[in-house]
Amino acid sequence: MAQAATAPIMQFPDARLIVFAKAPVAGQAKTRLAPALGEVGAAALHKRLVMHTLTTVTRAALCPVQLWCAPDTTHPFFAACQHSFPLTLHAQQGHDLGERMAHAIESNLKQGFNSAIIGTDCPALSAADFTQAFTLLQGGHHVVLAPAMDGGYVLIGLTRFSPVLFSGIRWGSDEVLAATRERVAQLQWPLAELKTFQDIDREEDLAEAERLLGQIERPRLT
Repeated sequence: MAQAATAPIMQFPDARLIVFAKAPVAGQAKTRLAPALGEVGAAALHKRLVMHTLTTVTRAALCPVQLWCAPDTTHPFFAACQHSFPLTLHAQQGHDLGERMAHAIESNLKQGFNSAIIGTDCPALSAADFTQAFTLLQGGHHVVLAPAMDGGYVLIGLTRFSPVLFSGIRWGSDEVLAATRERVAQLQWPLAELKTFQDIDREEDLAEAERLLGQIERPRLT
């Protein structure tokens, strides 16, 4: 009689990796890439980025993975993700990105889980990067950031919560990382930073996306 497959032993079972993702709806996902790819093409790229991210984080098997969905968990794409990957679905809650991130990470920190949030716009993030982040949190740093080239960040990890880190910040601007660093300094919390990464947000980022994901469909010129 064949034995059931044994679940992998997780390196950080008491941590949580939170993945934020929008439903891949044309006109609502990766809108800054719509001029280059069209609304349908931008949504298709977003779907590929989500699947790439979920493949990376679940194969790493470092800790339980949560997929926090916008606008909610009802889109069929999210049900497909739950069917394909070992993760749980959660609905994002809040009026802006800061409120939604604060709600997700605070709900996990209250349960005693060191937590890290990522989006799906950085396909270069690897299992080694997540291992480094959780190791730093476990080792006494209260905050871990992975800076982005555009002035934001692609990962924030915390061992404790403060709303200061998520309120009054111009999300999507080139001030996000600097503002977050300032607030961590005000809190006097130990901070560690990973290397700097490139987000896939603008047309000039598409070469990086193709390097990591393969060919991206562009509209034909007529």
